[in-house]
Amino acid sequence: MTPRIIWSLEAKKALKDIYDYYKEKSIQGAKNVKTDLLQAPRTIQYSKQYQVDDINPKYRRIVVRDFKILYTE
Repeated sequence: MTPRIIWSLEAKKALKDIYDYYKEKSIQGAKNVKTDLLQAPRTIQYSKQYQVDDINPKYRRIVVRDFKILYTE
């Protein structure tokens, strides 16, 4: 079963800000970054990718490019 991914409003805004920042340099680059960030949570394998976040230990994290994605099971 594929896990359900829920993006918070804060995460959606951050993704839009990231996209807008990269769009100033390259629209294709902005699309690539956005795609990578949207696809990364779908690749999480909970038993193999377990890193506790340094700042908020109740969450796990993965790093995509220069961005940290927090998640819970």
